[in-house]
Amino acid sequence: MSVYRPKSTIEQWRILQAVVDYGGYAHAAEALNKSQSSLNHAVAKLQQVVGVQLLEVKGRKAHLTTAGEVLLRRSRQLTNLTEEIEQLADNLEQGWEPEVKLALEMVFDRSQLIPVLNEFQQLSRGSRLLINDTVLTGTVEQIQEQTADVVITHHLPRGFIGEPISQYSMDLVCHPDHPLADLPQPIDQNELSQHLQIVIQDTGSNPVEDEGWLKAEQRWTVSHFDEALRLIRSGLGFCWLPPYVVQEDLDSGRLSRIEIEGSSSRKGSLYMVLPKAEQTGPCAKTLAELILKHQPR
Repeated sequence: MSVYRPKSTIEQWRILQAVVDYGGYAHAAEALNKSQSSLNHAVAKLQQVVGVQLLEVKGRKAHLTTAGEVLLRRSRQLTNLTEEIEQLADNLEQGWEPEVKLALEMVFDRSQLIPVLNEFQQLSRGSRLLINDTVLTGTVEQIQEQTADVVITHHLPRGFIGEPISQYSMDLVCHPDHPLADLPQPIDQNELSQHLQIVIQDTGSNPVEDEGWLKAEQRWTVSHFDEALRLIRSGLGFCWLPPYVVQEDLDSGRLSRIEIEGSSSRKGSLYMVLPKAEQTGPCAKTLAELILKHQPR
């Protein structure tokens, strides 16, 4: 298998870009701190090796040919990618992580992350971000096994500390035509045992799925709130769901809230944890700082 050897160089394409961007050889030479003759030679050599005329002189100015416009656009991708690679290499040399893993307990309202991620993108230096939805013991495992760099959880395992960032709540809901919606509120918990409950799957390797279970005889397990909401909207069963998922349906009357004697909702605190503590990398620390910065007081 033969190895392809490029005929052109990145520097030649960079010079062509400068000639176009600065409106001619003279201004480009000044900007690049090179002689005008060296730029002329570089562009001439580039046209020779690619076998296509890229520039044509009209009056005193050089203009792109049709082929030159196409190749110039593609060359910008090449030079931008080269800069990103070199920047990433410099970041890695300084200990900047190539990837950051963020684990989010599913009850956390994702809309709170939008301003965080908008700012993080500008500061991440090209590092990839992996966002992982976790539930119950799955979230705890991410902390204990240090498989995530930043974790938002409602449960702090022993030996770990977390920064309180917000509160969460869960409402028990069903379709307005469901039999539970017709009962006088609040209802006795024993009434729930005769109906189908939709629960969210624990993402841990050794799941404990009894949290929030109301002893219903029949229980279906789904992997995400979206699937649970779809089932509840269709009239199947009841489920604990957070306001950020169901509030619009409750306001519009598409869903009804169920109140149980002794408990109208489930509530608690959410914490941000850095499982790797002092071993947390600078990019992950940047993300954590932004999460704290943008959390509602």
